[in-house]
Amino acid sequence: MYLLRSTALSTLSLQGLGFTPFFRQSLAQLGDSLIPARVAVAHRGLWVCLTPDGERTARLPGRLRHAAQDARALPAVGDWVALTAGPAPDDPAAIAAVLPRATALVRQAAGRATAPQVLAANVDTVFIVTSANADFSPARLQRYRAAVTSGGAEPVVVLNKADLATPDDLVALRARVPRGLRVVTTSALDGAGVDDLGAELVPGATVALVGSSGVGKSTLVNRLLGEARLATSQVRDSDETGRHTTTHRELVALPSGALLIDTPGIRELALWVGDEDPDEADFIGVLARSCRFADCTHAGEPGCAVRAAVAAGELAAEELADHERLAREAAWQRRRQDPTAAREHDRAFRKLVREHQAIMKNKRR
Repeated sequence: MYLLRSTALSTLSLQGLGFTPFFRQSLAQLGDSLIPARVAVAHRGLWVCLTPDGERTARLPGRLRHAAQDARALPAVGDWVALTAGPAPDDPAAIAAVLPRATALVRQAAGRATAPQVLAANVDTVFIVTSANADFSPARLQRYRAAVTSGGAEPVVVLNKADLATPDDLVALRARVPRGLRVVTTSALDGAGVDDLGAELVPGATVALVGSSGVGKSTLVNRLLGEARLATSQVRDSDETGRHTTTHRELVALPSGALLIDTPGIRELALWVGDEDPDEADFIGVLARSCRFADCTHAGEPGCAVRAAVAAGELAAEELADHERLAREAAWQRRRQDPTAAREHDRAFRKLVREHQAIMKNKRR
C-alpha cells in the first residue's frame, strides 16, 4: 500500500528520525508513559507513524478532533506525536497529543472557505523545484519563498531539467531568480548537480520538495533515493506542463540519513498568513529597512531605498512588481483570516473616502 517508505525508516533511532531536544522537552511535559512517534503518512482518520520499534498506525480520538480549531491542530506529515498503545498489540495506537512544531509549511486550502492546510511539518529546508523550460516563473518562486520563510524553514531553489537548456539559457534563468535565494542547478535525469544538494541532506535533517507538476520532482526523489521507486511522467509538448505523479505526502528516508517529504504537484500556492511576516526575510524586505520612512510604500516617496535599487539596476522592476502583488495578496488574506483586521481596513477605507469627498466638496465651492 505504501510504496515510498524505505525499510531503513523502521531501523532509525529517535535522533535519526529528527527527534531534537526541542521535541524531547515538549514530550517530557506530557508524562513518561507516552510513546514518541513521527507521522510518515496522513490518511483520512488514520496516521502511519514511525518509532524506533517500527511502524505503527494510529487514530485520533474524537475529543481531540472536535477540540481542533482548524486543520493546523491535526497531525500532518512530519509531525511528532505522543502515542498511547492500543488494547492489543495489533490494534491502532491513539494519538494523545501533537507536539509543538518547530516549522510548518502552510497554505490556504483549496476552495472558497478560509482554512489552512499544513503541507509538511518540522522541515529544516524546502527544495522549491522548478524546471528550465516554460514552467519557470520568478513570481511563483517569490510566492513559494514567502510560504516557506513565514513557516520558519529555509528555502532553496532547485533549477531542474538543466539538460533541456543551453549554458547561456541557464545563466539567464538563474539571473531571474528572486534575490537572496540560493539556487542549485540540477538534471535529475542524468544526475548532474544533484550532489550539490548534499549540504542540506545530513543525517536527521528533514527536507520537503514542492513545485508544479512536471518539474521533475519524482525523478529527483528517485535520484536521491538511488533507485527508481517513484513513477514518473512526461510533460505535455503543448505547454510543457505535467501530470500529478505523486498523489499524497509521505516521509521517506534517504541513503544519506536525511528525511524527505515529497508533495503532490502544486500549480498555485495560495498564501496563508502566519505570525511571521514573509516580507522581512527577502531581499526587498531587507532593502526596505533603509527607506527614510518606516511606512514607505515604495511608490515614489523620497528616500526610498527600494526604488533607488531599481534605478541603480540592483533590483529588477519585475521582481518588485511580483513582490508588491504578493504583499497585496498577503494583506487581503490577513483580513480574510482576521475579522478584526478586516474591520480596521474597512474603517480606514471609509475614512479615506470621507476625506476625499470633503476635498472635492471644498473644490466645488
